[in-house]
Amino acid sequence: MKKRVGIVLFQLGGPDSLEAVEPFLRNLFLDPDIIPMGPLGFLRRPLATYIAKKRSVPVRGRYAMIGRRSPIALLTERQRTRLADALSPQIEPVVTTAMRYWKPFTADAVAAIKAAAPLDQLVLLPLYPQYSYATTLSSLKEWRRVYGQPSGGPPELTIQSFHDHPLYIESLVEKIGVCLRQFPDSSRIQLLFSAHGIPLNLVEKGDPYPKHIAETLRLVNEQGSKRHPNWPRTQILCYQSRVGPMKWLEPPFLETMERLGREGVKEALVVPISFVTEHIETLHEINIDGRVDAKKFGIDRFRMMPAVGDSPTFISALKDVVLRKLGISESKAELRAVG
Repeated sequence: MKKRVGIVLFQLGGPDSLEAVEPFLRNLFLDPDIIPMGPLGFLRRPLATYIAKKRSVPVRGRYAMIGRRSPIALLTERQRTRLADALSPQIEPVVTTAMRYWKPFTADAVAAIKAAAPLDQLVLLPLYPQYSYATTLSSLKEWRRVYGQPSGGPPELTIQSFHDHPLYIESLVEKIGVCLRQFPDSSRIQLLFSAHGIPLNLVEKGDPYPKHIAETLRLVNEQGSKRHPNWPRTQILCYQSRVGPMKWLEPPFLETMERLGREGVKEALVVPISFVTEHIETLHEINIDGRVDAKKFGIDRFRMMPAVGDSPTFISALKDVVLRKLGISESKAELRAVG
């Protein structure tokens, strides 16, 4: 008899309308794991309300340019259904989604899991490949606050990260490979990896995120150079989406683009390395603002790699991390090895 397993997919979420932009931003800035304030924490709520109100006007304008809402809920739903289908030969999966800052909220996922009782086990799967206090830990802490302690419920298993999983790496190499075909000689282009930034004080507290990013890049370049004879000779990492006056991981995305333009780079492929679905950071910050700036800085051919989304290889990666965490091996076929 198959195990009945609850699986919770964690994501940041995004506004589902222009009217939802301000409350979404307020929820974001209320999170102490995003912007730690220490002893000034009592100022968080009024400050979050003020920042959200002030930033909502330009941010609404950006969302208006990408369909008037974030696509993350729709794209994560596709991942959810594909993963459930992929897991059904081995287990009886009950897969639900917990968004951190907008619908469906963590409370919705908790209600769905409790309604599905009884469950044999529960797997918590943050859809952030690289662990960070600002994403993975924040989502898991919110789960614990809302769900409560696991005593009395099904045993919980948590997947902390999958930044070096072979099939995840393969899914990235596949996507990059498709984009490389758009360049006459891809070996001569600039491969620009862009990751979502985090405040530097989180790194100083031990956040492993930049190390995970570096390891993902190393494996992607290692496997990409084996699979593609014209793999770009030059690669660089930058960080995007900085908010507020505090120091964040560097170098910043737009400043990196400007530097490449000054150095005479004419062709660039941007790889959003830390994103598994499209949202405003890819569709607007890279593919609209970045494209405009690329042209301004003299980069004539600019491309962005689409996120791995619900590609079969990426869904296979998620399936494998779940089954391995459950201690279940696939009986019908071995996973493809990278290398």
